[in-house]
Amino acid sequence: MTASDAEASPAHALAARPGLHPERLLQLMRECVEQMRIDLSGAVVLTEAATGPYVVTPVLAALAGAREVIGVTRESRYGTVEEVRRATLGLAALAGVADRVLVSDRPATDYASRADVVTNSGHLRPIGPEMVERMRPTTVVPLMFEAWEIQAGRFDVDLPALRTRGIAFSGTNERHPTIDVFSHLGTMAVRLLTDSATAVHGATVLVLCDNPFGPYLEAGLSGAGAGVRLAAGWDSAPRDVRPDAVLVALRPRGGPVLSEDDLGALAHRWPGTLVAQFWGDLERTALDELGLRYWPLEAPGQGHMGVLPSAVGPEPVVRLQAGGLKVASVLLLPSERRTPFDEEFLDDL
Repeated sequence: MTASDAEASPAHALAARPGLHPERLLQLMRECVEQMRIDLSGAVVLTEAATGPYVVTPVLAALAGAREVIGVTRESRYGTVEEVRRATLGLAALAGVADRVLVSDRPATDYASRADVVTNSGHLRPIGPEMVERMRPTTVVPLMFEAWEIQAGRFDVDLPALRTRGIAFSGTNERHPTIDVFSHLGTMAVRLLTDSATAVHGATVLVLCDNPFGPYLEAGLSGAGAGVRLAAGWDSAPRDVRPDAVLVALRPRGGPVLSEDDLGALAHRWPGTLVAQFWGDLERTALDELGLRYWPLEAPGQGHMGVLPSAVGPEPVVRLQAGGLKVASVLLLPSERRTPFDEEFLDDL
């Protein structure tokens, strides 16, 4: 999983929500660096400076010993460049690493030749041929998602170009016990349904899932009191239920994951049932024409999730970002110096 978001300007978000208080973020960050044994000593890290809980990424790299961290940012609906800079450097100052963190709105390509580590974070994407050509052969690229997710085609990283240049890269084992992002998926599903004004406790939820998210979604929804049925897709969906919600968690494929025929059959069989988009693109025009209720009302970006990890707190974001930086620290090591513990974080493509 990878995304960048915040629901308010970074300064406001960090001040207003107790769970995002800078001192709490710093505690989580230090725990991650210690538990994952992240060592970026002497490295120059090129990453993004972003908003909300994603403010942590440059500071995490510095806490792990990076000699210099360049956080690239740009103005967005979530905050101005100055707001991002203020929040990032404020957190860096609290951590005692502000002298090693730079926040810049220049293009990431301007810094690629200096970097030992280039993350595939939002403000750096796309990592295309021009960016790759400027990297040194010794640069490493940690991909902050699991290898199977590359099939979704939503990460804007030119892997063939990296291979051609001999630049090391790897996915991140998000299910490593010290990262454990997948364990938040069920809570995210509960949040998605709750935001739609659907009570989860006592509800019947049909989960359409063709990927490793399935068991985690089922466990989280069941733990919140829902009756859950799990199917790999519409064709295998059970006929003996009338769900209150159909949670769609299908791998993105560059177009709608449920066809108009699928949606027509769903509307005919279960009129009034909520269609909740967890992952996998849905055609909202078709949903409207069929009179199907859906959530979220606004479509997320193509291939993106309908609810983000940050919706349930900073923990999954901090741990995922730290996990990606751990992958970077492992890729920087010669293979003979990597420990079995190190290797467990890599999810090779």
